[in-house]
Amino acid sequence: MDYDYVIVGGGPAGAFFAYGVLQKNPQKRILLIERGERIENRSCPESKMHKCVKCKPFCNITNGFSGAGGGSDGKLSLYNQEDDDFYIGGNLHKYVGVNETKKLIDTVDTIYLKFGATKEVEGTEHRHEIDKIRKKARENGLDLLNVPIRHLGTDEAHKLYERLEHYLEQNGVQIDFNSEVIDLIVEENQVKGVRCKETFHCDLDIFEVRSSKVIVAVGRVGADWLLNMCKKHNIRNTPSVIDIGVRYELPDHVMEKLNQCMYEAKFVGKPAPFGDKVRTFCQNPSGFVTSEVYDDKIAGNIVLVNGHSLKGKKSTNTNLALLVSITLPDVENPMEYCRNIARNVNAIAKGNPIVQRLADLKEGRRTWQDELQFNSIEPTLKTANPGDLSLCMPYREMTDILNFIEMVDKVAPGFANGNNLLYGPEIKFYSNKVELTNSLETSVNGLYAIGDGCGLTRGLMMASASGYYLSQKI
Repeated sequence: MDYDYVIVGGGPAGAFFAYGVLQKNPQKRILLIERGERIENRSCPESKMHKCVKCKPFCNITNGFSGAGGGSDGKLSLYNQEDDDFYIGGNLHKYVGVNETKKLIDTVDTIYLKFGATKEVEGTEHRHEIDKIRKKARENGLDLLNVPIRHLGTDEAHKLYERLEHYLEQNGVQIDFNSEVIDLIVEENQVKGVRCKETFHCDLDIFEVRSSKVIVAVGRVGADWLLNMCKKHNIRNTPSVIDIGVRYELPDHVMEKLNQCMYEAKFVGKPAPFGDKVRTFCQNPSGFVTSEVYDDKIAGNIVLVNGHSLKGKKSTNTNLALLVSITLPDVENPMEYCRNIARNVNAIAKGNPIVQRLADLKEGRRTWQDELQFNSIEPTLKTANPGDLSLCMPYREMTDILNFIEMVDKVAPGFANGNNLLYGPEIKFYSNKVELTNSLETSVNGLYAIGDGCGLTRGLMMASASGYYLSQKI
């Protein structure tokens, strides 16, 4: 089987690459291989069964068409016209330039609108109020980043990506669902194709797909697979920054002003004593904390936390991630360090994440179920086990997070209330940073890498933009 392009992964990066090729060269033979389900078949049983059933063979939150993005809050981050750099979204602009990245975002934004994205943009009004909040943040050692956002909501994002999925298929893109790429075919440093198996069959049912151009768009869930490919086929890469933290849940009223002005306020600080970068990420007003499962060679799978919000259903809580960025230059595989943290948390919490009251964490004691029942904040993730994060999360990262909470509390009073809840772990898996040319080609000829999994981007919009850019460049 020969194709002009083989795409590994059906997340936003891979989907927008396929879309861009169709627009420029519709006669090309394109195969997109996705190990998960069609998006219309993706659903998480947790909300109905009140427990994570660890879907087999892969988690429906992180796998399937649209990738983890389809199970996210559906935020499309744009940019401010006056900005001369990109402070969120990854490193695409370092390869293609700031102005070109802005043009790409404009183009991709138009495509999202075509498939049904909301026309409403958050964070463009209330400039005077935002400036006042930013000034107060700076007085307390924090930077406040405000980027215009189109908020789809998880439910509406599903509908949008379903329309995109059908469009690709109707216009000639072959999408093989429930198919897993187990290896790359590389001969004399030239990619020749991929080896695959059907997800629900044994290892004996292996078939080859030939192409001189393979696009790796595996997302965060495929970061470990990509690292293995780098080792096996001598794809040049370097250790990347890792993000480790917790999901934080607090009452809507504490974040009300920030939510009204920006929807997603992004605070960044370097709290003492370590000076590590700590940031808020993926803020979900009136949202829900969720779990997500990653396959793991030692534990079978590991369960992390994330968050989302819906257009049609609301809670009374805001949740957001508190992430510490760490570089481990002497560690060959920083992701293994992250996985060990997750394994330890899950081992203590009977295969689940841990939830803990802030007051209990500060006082050096665990949280018990009866305390949660009478807590003023009701947890939205019912499957998290009450416990003690300090038993299994690293001291350095937890110290960073606790001190950062106190800093933000001076800008948003109530942010450090003892009844607020911490869920752990929240970890963002990025592969080691793959060495890329300006055309996003790896050190193996004909092998390209886009999206979050290779360390290039972080988020829906930038991942989509990387895919579209490559489709025009290639």
